[in-house]
Amino acid sequence: MARPGQRQSGGTRTAPRNNHRRVRDLDNDGIIPVLARAVREVEAGAQRGPVKPSGRTKFQVVALLMREERARVKADKTITDADRAEQMKRLDGVATILAKAAARDTSLIALLAEEAVVSDTAKSLKRDMLIQAGIELSPDDLIITTEPVAAPVATERQVVPQSVLSRQLANPFLAPDFALAEHKDVHPRRLANWELFGPLFKSFEYGSGGVSACMELPEPTTLRAPGGAEMMRHQAQVVEAAAEGHRTFLLADEPGLGKTAQSLLAAQAANAYPLLVVVPNVVKTNWAREVGLWTPNHPATVIHGDGDTIDGFADIVIVNYEVLDRHVGWLGDLGFRGMVVDEAHFIKNKESQRSKHVLQLSERIRARTAHPLLMALTGTPLINDIEDFRAIWQFLGWIDEKKPGPELMEALEETGLTPAEPGFFASARASVIDLGIVRRRKVDVAADIPARRIADLPVELDDEVGRSIREAERVLAGRLVARYQTALATRTSGVVVEGIDHDLVRQVAKWELEDGDGPSTGENVFSMVRRIGQAKAGLAADYTAQLARTAGKVVFFAKHIDVMDTASAVFEKRGISFASIRGDQTPTVRQKNIDAFVNDPSVQVVVCSLTAAGVGLNLQVASNVVLAELSWTDAEQTQAIDRVHRIGQEEPVTAWRVIAAQTIDTKIAELIDSKAGLAARALDGSDEEIVSSADVQLGALVALLTDALAASPAARKAAPQRRR
Repeated sequence: MARPGQRQSGGTRTAPRNNHRRVRDLDNDGIIPVLARAVREVEAGAQRGPVKPSGRTKFQVVALLMREERARVKADKTITDADRAEQMKRLDGVATILAKAAARDTSLIALLAEEAVVSDTAKSLKRDMLIQAGIELSPDDLIITTEPVAAPVATERQVVPQSVLSRQLANPFLAPDFALAEHKDVHPRRLANWELFGPLFKSFEYGSGGVSACMELPEPTTLRAPGGAEMMRHQAQVVEAAAEGHRTFLLADEPGLGKTAQSLLAAQAANAYPLLVVVPNVVKTNWAREVGLWTPNHPATVIHGDGDTIDGFADIVIVNYEVLDRHVGWLGDLGFRGMVVDEAHFIKNKESQRSKHVLQLSERIRARTAHPLLMALTGTPLINDIEDFRAIWQFLGWIDEKKPGPELMEALEETGLTPAEPGFFASARASVIDLGIVRRRKVDVAADIPARRIADLPVELDDEVGRSIREAERVLAGRLVARYQTALATRTSGVVVEGIDHDLVRQVAKWELEDGDGPSTGENVFSMVRRIGQAKAGLAADYTAQLARTAGKVVFFAKHIDVMDTASAVFEKRGISFASIRGDQTPTVRQKNIDAFVNDPSVQVVVCSLTAAGVGLNLQVASNVVLAELSWTDAEQTQAIDRVHRIGQEEPVTAWRVIAAQTIDTKIAELIDSKAGLAARALDGSDEEIVSSADVQLGALVALLTDALAASPAARKAAPQRRR
């Protein structure tokens, strides 16, 4: 029996299956047991090492079906509250195992993003699992339709668009000349036997001396771009450096200072064409528009899917990380003379496929082209750790897998110092910066940009949901305390710590993250934060509505679709016109919604996904941002705020961060804020003490357990005397 409304294929926003007819209603039948078996298989694969393609597909499908089933259960009026609670508990168990698998193989996390591509294989598996669960599908749902342009392709199959073949045949002079590439080799003298990566990274941690990480830049000869647009002085300095011959840049300006324009104009100044630009999927269209604005005489083409529609003769080729795997072959052979990587912190995990493809392309360009222009753009180059620099430096050719590159090694030798000498850190840091680190803050280069502030907006969750969340938090804290006491009582080392054993607290928190397993473990930090976000959604939307009525346009950010849906429903009820930016939108729809918010005075709010809209957008028409859900990193939060706090902003910017009082939400907010000092120390020369790079999730559990032990002295008693 076909359903009245056809379900979206392959997207994350699928309609609840209210109209599906279940063949069996036994407790052990239905979709949940199918998901439980499948997620166990994924978990087993993750325990053996990197998850294979078939396991990755299964992981994504389980996540999609679990999301749909949660929506269906919540909306089903025919079941009792007890049955609903039981089914939600079982689904939380599936979510826990998914989180555990993703913790072992972090590349799986990308499959949970809104914009993640759902392949035909995944669609087929999803259909088969629904049938296995006894759910009758309509004829339309039984057929998997392949879209020729954007059809997902297996990682091992690469493509070569026909227009690229035409370009190669028509332009043989573009073939790379290997003789042009320089193969400079430096034989270390004093530093031959030193391990240098550790000291190099630490030089950014301890060697700043209060000095910002920015190379010396020349004064610009003009602020007028060749296309007629006006540059700011700090933008023109980078363009001038490229014109004078500098060819590698880690452009780490704070978000909102026009890094896109700087890279395009630098490529023009260096005549680095053809130019390859690798970007997140959500900003491909924006990059093409920026090319038309800043370098209109150099046409750009955007790769979608297999690239059947691209212009093989364009000067600038724009490709997103997600489809890079199928184009890496011909891109490496085209003869690029420059490469730009936008949001370069995306490649910080060197084991991820996106990082491997970017590094492979960079290496091939450097091996075939003399003095290629290589630019890594990121407003947040450090996410959790100083070593987040490693992949970016390797992309730029400053280091390789094992040692500094020739230019950096020569500069380190010229310092006359070794890592054992006090002055090495400052000298090494300066040597790296001179290779091309450019970091300017808004306060330094754009005094006309008003200051921004983050205002925490505590909300009380005083309804049944709020009480349920606080009770779940107490249960989680109790489970951690019990685990702590058990570990303390069975300790065989003979060590006795007066008061709280903070090392053991941290170990217990690690065990909780690593070993949380199945429905029997109850609530975990991930599901709890998700529930808090859902509970805050209506309150955050209400406050946004008030801002829109009194202060003008507002940007509303959330992480999860259901929070965005709740907010949208509130705005509809309040009669507030709004636009929406989500990961499942086509580029055309996305741009239409952006333009509506920016240009239509009646559109008061834009509801944005942190994943899909956190980078590459200019929403400075607003001066208020509402962060309905907390990010796991300060970087993600900063990126969202800087969609509004940009060049051209004429009003003070306030980000209203909605925090659930008396919950773990407050601890997470404090941890996120404490992480902000890391990038400041490494790049801005701040004297602020660097906090631990430990995971925020781990820190939240540590804080929860510590508070529980402090509140109950009996819970932290030392081991019995016989174990002394």
